[in-house]
Amino acid sequence: MSVDSMPSSVPDPPLLDLVLYPNPPLGDYGMLVVMLCAGVVGGGVGVAFAAFGAWPVTGFLGLDLILLGVALHLARRRGRCVEVIRLDAQGLVVRRLGAAGQALGELRLEPYWVQVILDDRQRYCPRLALRSHGRTVPIGAFLPPAEKREIAAELLSALARRRAQPSSPSTSTMP
Repeated sequence: MSVDSMPSSVPDPPLLDLVLYPNPPLGDYGMLVVMLCAGVVGGGVGVAFAAFGAWPVTGFLGLDLILLGVALHLARRRGRCVEVIRLDAQGLVVRRLGAAGQALGELRLEPYWVQVILDDRQRYCPRLALRSHGRTVPIGAFLPPAEKREIAAELLSALARRRAQPSSPSTSTMP
């Protein structure tokens, strides 16, 4: 038996393996600086209003500080969400992971039917999506326009390479 005819136990490398994640809003130090600055400014304004007899304003300034902290925390949490796009012999897989790494959803698409849609009508906010069998899945909503265009080009190139490959029996949809 020749070496060439032996079945390979090593899977083929993926044609495309992308991990999309948003730019982080602030680190721990940045959040601390913003909260301290807002606290100092809010405290100074609150003391000034209290000195003029408008002490209820101080409570609302404290509420603003709490809401700012919650908003920054939620932005940091959303910044840890991830989208994984993988194209290999089995197909195209789009997987969304939450902030704690838990799977939020997974979608498998047949690469021969997938269309990459880059809706560039709004110049500064293009939409990137994958469409297959009447179903449209948005991807990379958190990416800036230049990165969306780059991802669209990479997806189109990888799908073209996959479509050019001969179909293997494991990926055939016909019996």
